[in-house]
Amino acid sequence: MYFGNRQEEVSTISRSLKGLAKELNIPIIALSQLNRGVENREGIEGKRPQLSDLRESGAIEQDADMVCFIHRPEYYKIYQDDKGRDLRGMAEIIVAKHRNGATGDVLLRFKGEFARFQNPDDDMIIPLPNEGGAVWGSRINTNSVPVPISTEYPIQNSSFKLTGGDNSPLPF
Repeated sequence: MYFGNRQEEVSTISRSLKGLAKELNIPIIALSQLNRGVENREGIEGKRPQLSDLRESGAIEQDADMVCFIHRPEYYKIYQDDKGRDLRGMAEIIVAKHRNGATGDVLLRFKGEFARFQNPDDDMIIPLPNEGGAVWGSRINTNSVPVPISTEYPIQNSSFKLTGGDNSPLPF
């Protein structure tokens, strides 16, 4: 298949993925690189990714039902927000577009040494499998990975609700 340029190629792929999702009635997660616009903007707000930063095509923004970004101010050497709060080790999930719901930001703590995100108020780290304790896994390929039954980890408690930084419900 011949494409005139990269923008046309990305647009065609984006439309095809949207069509496939509708045809099969399934969600499709596609990743997109950002253009260099973020790198050239200044200040804490300037470094936050925006829909216009999606690389190669406006079709991605147009076709997507939901667009989320992960933003870590610390990556850009921004260690405090405009209110003086410490941003070291923090990350934001930015819901920039949600066709069937609300948009907004979710503040999380980022544990780089584990490549994990967790509730910012929660200092508990679920131990890695080789550290003992809980083992989280899938039983799809094997029956040897038990799902722990414990009230020690709040995610297993059915009354546990993950919320945004201000305790508001997540927009998705």
